[in-house]
Amino acid sequence: MRDFYPEIEPYESGHLDVGDGQEIYWETSGNPDGKPAVFVHGGPGGGTAPAQRRFFDPAKYRIVLFDQRGCGQSRPHIADGADLSVNTTPHLIADMERLRIHLDIDRWQVFGGSWGSTLGLAYAQAHPDRVTELVLRGIFLLRRSEIDWYYNGGAAHIYPDVWESYLEPIPVEERDGDLVEVYHRLLTSTDPAVARAAARAWTGWEQATSYLLPRPEETTNTEDDTHRYDLAFASIENHYFVNHGFLDDGQLLADIDSIAHIPGVIVQGRYDVVCPMRSAWDLHRAWPAADLHVVADAGHASYEPGIRHHLIEATDRFSG
Repeated sequence: MRDFYPEIEPYESGHLDVGDGQEIYWETSGNPDGKPAVFVHGGPGGGTAPAQRRFFDPAKYRIVLFDQRGCGQSRPHIADGADLSVNTTPHLIADMERLRIHLDIDRWQVFGGSWGSTLGLAYAQAHPDRVTELVLRGIFLLRRSEIDWYYNGGAAHIYPDVWESYLEPIPVEERDGDLVEVYHRLLTSTDPAVARAAARAWTGWEQATSYLLPRPEETTNTEDDTHRYDLAFASIENHYFVNHGFLDDGQLLADIDSIAHIPGVIVQGRYDVVCPMRSAWDLHRAWPAADLHVVADAGHASYEPGIRHHLIEATDRFSG
């Protein structure tokens, strides 16, 4: 079973002005002369973390991490009033291209899970000549059926107890409607207490359902840091989902021919509730050149042992 590579620190980092008053945080670690790989984080709104550098052999890869607009160390942060009207999928694709050019990278491997798989696919389809391989985990194609499954009651059949906490901020009389729309109103409330409660419940729902075997909550964050994370994660994620991800329904499968020639690996937990296996299977059927690894004893999280194993196997395979 493959384990993480050792902890490393970035050798370079900064903020890139991408227009619209936005500056995205980026960092590079590993081998400056190694094969470029870009890590596309989840959410949207999740931000990056140091452990994500460890999916790559630091002797062979030039590892690029960046925080998408409004979250992580990018500026301005959603908690500081970042403008969500300039935070869309086309904006994020353009940001990735600006970053690639800024770092003087000709082509790079795209690695992403959950929403990172969505944005990774969308970027690759927009710029197929700039992608060497795709390593994707917990596939999310941003179809309406996937949103409804997870946020409008499907997953409640598996996690009815946790679902109660997700419903808690929502008025009883509105619980039979489109809960993504209801949450949008709550998260954009002018009452900070209402927005804070909604952000905690939305974020907590995903945190509680991502692992096959629940893990005790481990955090060293201050209450303010936790609130900032919750607000970025929930507000940006909901903004995308209420706007259908700024994609046509089924677009990523419809445009799959544009990346048919790009080597890929898909890693999927069999018991992923957040992004059920149906999407990984549909992607694999449409893109047979991509290898599919179904992890029999895993849920959604990239840090689960079987998922981590196959992701690192994939980056090792493509390192040469």
